[in-house]
Amino acid sequence: MTAPLLAPLRAILRLGLIPQIAIGIVCGVLLVLVSPQTAESVALLGQIFISALKAVAPILVFVLVMAAIANHRKGQPTHIRSVLVLYLIGTLVAALVAVTASFLFPTTLIIDMPQASGNPPGNVLEILRDLLLSVVANPVSALTEANFVAILAWAVGLGIALRGANATTLNALNDLSSAVSNIVRLVIRFAPLGIFGLVAGTLATSGMGALLDYGRLLAIILGCMLFVALVTNPVIVYLMIHRNPYPLVFTCLRGSAITAFFTRSSAANIPINLELCKRLKLHADTYSISIPLGATINMAGAAITITVITLAATHTLGISVDFPTALLLCIVSALAACGVSGVAGGSLLLIPMAASLFGISADVAMQVVAIGFVISVLQDSTETALNSSTDVLFTAAACQARERDQAVSQPAD
Repeated sequence: MTAPLLAPLRAILRLGLIPQIAIGIVCGVLLVLVSPQTAESVALLGQIFISALKAVAPILVFVLVMAAIANHRKGQPTHIRSVLVLYLIGTLVAALVAVTASFLFPTTLIIDMPQASGNPPGNVLEILRDLLLSVVANPVSALTEANFVAILAWAVGLGIALRGANATTLNALNDLSSAVSNIVRLVIRFAPLGIFGLVAGTLATSGMGALLDYGRLLAIILGCMLFVALVTNPVIVYLMIHRNPYPLVFTCLRGSAITAFFTRSSAANIPINLELCKRLKLHADTYSISIPLGATINMAGAAITITVITLAATHTLGISVDFPTALLLCIVSALAACGVSGVAGGSLLLIPMAASLFGISADVAMQVVAIGFVISVLQDSTETALNSSTDVLFTAAACQARERDQAVSQPAD
């Protein structure tokens, strides 16, 4: 009697993770249509999944980065410098795309909303100061508060200090790294259930009606992100690997962007990205550092959000902005994006800092931020999907470019 009922479940379990996630998404939408009240109750599954990812991500990053650096030996390739350059170029290009789109499709906002709550940073120097203070934070508080800047700093420092450790210590560190990785794999196996809960809960509570009033602004932001994901990022990757970039682009979007879209957190998606890098057979010495680093500083989607909404505010207030000034906004947005925490909604509170370049008061700017929160159901999800998938894409591009260069430099037999 139970065998026929279990047969479909066994068939689903034999599928790969991505098809299971797709089934979870479809089931979540269907549940909202059939019973919204039940959909709200299963949102707990999504909350548990995100909490589990956020809980394991800090210790995972700390242990993996420390182990990778401690076990690194002179002569082993890391390619970190190339990845960092790609992160910077990608973020600047994304901001430039946002400026161009904002000039081509100027948008007017309705600023009559209550002020949003939050304490935005005052300027770029304040952001840089906060970053420096984050680096020297207490390591215990950094792990409990998911301060990835401090976690990376302590992991790098301890990894360097342990490079002279004896074999027993390094073996113990490797065993700890493997144990944490196994826990992460277990959490990831529950991604279909978690995303089922996230989709059902989000659609049941928020719906899509709130997006209609700000459809033009949302369309420009999402259009810029899609353009970056499908046009400018592939061009950057092509210049690195000198072959068709789209198979790699679509692999990263399929393997990273889908889960990032629903978790809405670059930090929570770190375990997913590390697993994807492993499947792509990239250098562990590279991705164990570049992926958590990218979740902290590689924020092309955030640069787009900051730029588009800031220029929409200037257009609404009748402030004339020439293209050179807008280019300055590109640089400011890129720097600000690097200081965005890898959590949901992190880019929105940096809008007042960018708006201050044009003399927009904090009161008005925070009303603009409130509009950002209205559209954040899709804006923040898409932003995170772009940010997180680009971490893997640029890491893979740097590794493949180095492998190509090494193959070319080897003498023919």
